[in-house]
Amino acid sequence: MTYVVGLTGGIGSGKSAVADAFARLGVEVVDTDVLAHRLTAPGEPGLEAIRAAFGDHFLTPSGEIDRGRLRDHVFGDAAARTRLEALLHPLIGAAARQEMARWRGPYGLVVVPLLLERAGLRSSVERILVVDCSEEQQVARVVERSGLRPEEVRAIMATQVGRAERLAAADDIIDNSGPIESITPRVVELDAKYRALAARVT
Repeated sequence: MTYVVGLTGGIGSGKSAVADAFARLGVEVVDTDVLAHRLTAPGEPGLEAIRAAFGDHFLTPSGEIDRGRLRDHVFGDAAARTRLEALLHPLIGAAARQEMARWRGPYGLVVVPLLLERAGLRSSVERILVVDCSEEQQVARVVERSGLRPEEVRAIMATQVGRAERLAAADDIIDNSGPIESITPRVVELDAKYRALAARVT
């Protein structure tokens, strides 16, 4: 079975950029955010579950999820967020495991934003890689990328484990506080390390 590295980090830390850097080295990657979007597209089970639980109020006129409205709702209501996660996380976890079962390389990367906050896929992971930057950088990056207000970003961050707790749980850390190209040498180093670890357990 392929050795599994769980990649996580706070919102705006640069998880996707790091995952892309591993993918360029030929590493197989499963991104649970990508799966979540796929599973909540029209006609998919996640969208139907959201419609049944929350109503048509959270759909656009074309039948897609109004992601902004839903996000505002669940991050302002802890019970609603728990309800949404209970609907989607089992679907996402099952889809991720299906994709991971098809991996053929010595190791693979599963990107899970809430790896440390929820049990979910943590039992499937042999090693935890945390992408790190300052909280100020997280906020600035998400504001620039998504157009959210800083207070909205901080509300999302408040639902995630704190930076210190995340770093304490890490087996490996990538500092993504500098320019994006600075992560490449660290990714190359970790790729060699994970290939060696995988060889020991296979």
